[in-house]
Amino acid sequence: MINTVDFITPPVDDPYWFGQISAANSISDIYSMGGKPLTALNIVMFPAKHLDMVFLKDILRGGHDKVVEAGACLVGGHTVDDEEPKYGLCVSGVVHPERIITNAGGRPGDALILTKPLGSGVLFNAVRSGRLPFKNLERDTLPSLAALNGPAMDAALHFDLHAATDITGFGIAGHALEMALGCCSQVVLHFDRLPLYLDALRMYQKGETTGSNKPNQKLVAKLLQIRKKLTSQQEQLLYDPQTSGGLLLAVPASQANDLIAALTGAGVQTAVQVGELVDGPAGIVVV
Repeated sequence: MINTVDFITPPVDDPYWFGQISAANSISDIYSMGGKPLTALNIVMFPAKHLDMVFLKDILRGGHDKVVEAGACLVGGHTVDDEEPKYGLCVSGVVHPERIITNAGGRPGDALILTKPLGSGVLFNAVRSGRLPFKNLERDTLPSLAALNGPAMDAALHFDLHAATDITGFGIAGHALEMALGCCSQVVLHFDRLPLYLDALRMYQKGETTGSNKPNQKLVAKLLQIRKKLTSQQEQLLYDPQTSGGLLLAVPASQANDLIAALTGAGVQTAVQVGELVDGPAGIVVV
């Protein structure tokens, strides 16, 4: 049995999208360990005296629809009156004890496959600050963020999957470092291969950032080598905190192309080899 709890403040003002993205973000913790979600409890913090209850109804509808899509059951929840709306799920799932996938099982020679673009953190802040119209996110970004990681993991489990993690608040650099430290190997990331959401780099170039970039940069600073010439704005994409990010999957390099084909066949919109694990001191090298 796996139990996870996760909730977020609204990444967007649209309540239905907020509910879907929050639920997908919460359920992802089960998928990232190779598990199957079974039940979910709503966790809601809501300023009932200041926001219309229709807003809450649409948040819960979005979460419910995503739980049903995952094949799980919504079995109740908890609510708290708060100054700012927050929503997420406490999710329980199952996985065979001998088939648990962790972020620590990677091996030198593994290819690293990423299943969603990067840059959602700066995009959300840009919408809040008025630098980016909300409509710019509706076509590609929001559907990707609301997409469950279940199909990606189902496809990956048919291969020799050594390690996996979902890319969330610590950004690609932080979560890649966890994988490197877990297997005492070096992660090599190819910056030019990193898939990015439309407008993400442009928002950094316009001066937008997030409150997590500096802490995330500090987290990896001692074990990160950037050998490629990057602008300061490009470098920030390594630290951008993701909400409902994709999976980073470690499989033998000989299986990478077949896994990418399988992910694409399963409907995963983004499936890119972004790096590899190599012998060397635990850390990250960006080339």
